[in-house]
Amino acid sequence: MKKFDGFLAGVNLGGWISQYRIASKEHFDSFITEADIAQIASWGMDHVRLPIDYMVLEDDDKPFEYKEDGFAYVDSCIRWCEKYNLNIILDLHRAPGYAFHTLNENKLFEDELMQKRYIGLWKAFADRYKNYGKNLVFELLNEIVEPDSTRWNKLSKRAVEEIRSIDKDRVIIIGGNNYNSVHTMHELDIIDDSNLVYTFHFYEPHIFTHQKASWEPLLKDLEFEVPYPSGKEVYEAYLAKNEEFRNKYPYSGIIDKEYIRSRLKPALKFAKERNAILYCGEYGVIENAPAESKLKWHKDLSDLLIEYGIGRAVWSYKLMNFPMVDKNSVVVNKDLIEIVSKKNN
Repeated sequence: MKKFDGFLAGVNLGGWISQYRIASKEHFDSFITEADIAQIASWGMDHVRLPIDYMVLEDDDKPFEYKEDGFAYVDSCIRWCEKYNLNIILDLHRAPGYAFHTLNENKLFEDELMQKRYIGLWKAFADRYKNYGKNLVFELLNEIVEPDSTRWNKLSKRAVEEIRSIDKDRVIIIGGNNYNSVHTMHELDIIDDSNLVYTFHFYEPHIFTHQKASWEPLLKDLEFEVPYPSGKEVYEAYLAKNEEFRNKYPYSGIIDKEYIRSRLKPALKFAKERNAILYCGEYGVIENAPAESKLKWHKDLSDLLIEYGIGRAVWSYKLMNFPMVDKNSVVVNKDLIEIVSKKNN
């Protein structure tokens, strides 16, 4: 399988200029600094994925007017990455009219003005960074959730065409429907472009990676710890009394490395059929999970992705319930850092 050279082991910078608690200059100036990028490089990683919310760059009441103070944070991150020999992915995590966590409010796929604003942002990115080399990559949109892939196929092709009108060779990352699921990648239309990479996110089994997550109604009050690896007996009593849980988080057999391998198969099949490059843009385990189990899961997934030549970026660098470092940028678990920074087995 073709590798995504220069993007084999990385980390997400969630919570900085995306999914932030408070949109303040104090937060944006301090959450991620040059010292953080230097630390990531010291781990042996080769890239970062930078989630970006459009509101940092454009106000809803001033569409198509781009904020230099917002772009300055992106510019700074790119500059720091250059200094410490890290590559960078610019991930539009939230777009005008779309966010993966506000599904009932989304209008992007039905509102032409929102689509023009979305395309406009990508043209602004393309023009601003057209002189950068392959160390800088664009990711069109984070975690699409649609009834099917029809409208996303149409909009993503428009975005690629508009970027190409400015920058012919920039690597562009496209993800599938249903939160970048491996199971929807085959629905993506074929685009005749040799500089595309296809991304998926991996948090399986969800009952393990998101156990006791406060934002998950069926998991926040989970009455037991979920280990990894584990067997079917761990869940049976709970599943027996909660049919909704069973339907949302189906489970059977042993959860182990071979289970993870089986869940990667749709992505591998897609890559073989399309002769495509794959990238795992997010993976991780919530801090609530048992510490030893968390290490074992990360090791098994990382080893498999390395085996298949698939680059990856762990979620997430700082805080965000999946931390590599605490609020003061102090490493939470050195063994975890070693696992997620590996580039070869």
